[in-house]
Amino acid sequence: MLTKAINRIADLWSIKNSDLGAILGVSPASISQLRNGARELSPETKEFELAQYLARLFHSLDAMVGSDDRAAKSWLNTENRELQARPIDLLKTIRGLVACADYLDGYLGTN
Repeated sequence: MLTKAINRIADLWSIKNSDLGAILGVSPASISQLRNGARELSPETKEFELAQYLARLFHSLDAMVGSDDRAAKSWLNTENRELQARPIDLLKTIRGLVACADYLDGYLGTN
């Protein structure tokens, strides 16, 4: 179920496979397998935990922009003064992924 959600998020946000691999910390081959359904995210892995953070970020951002996918993509690709970077660039590190999720949760008052 999480694998399908991550694939949907990648599609909605136009995240390239190479970037998705960097976000989840897996090889391009693993991303290809995830994207074509040949592999599922396994709950006992680090990539599963990172995928959970990405899903959390998706839900928070979706709530913030009222399910407007264009607005979400714009937020991801625009320099954020408080985060001091484009969120899409920050997602490629664990610290950045967590910072973006925490930022949105704080914005929504769900912390």
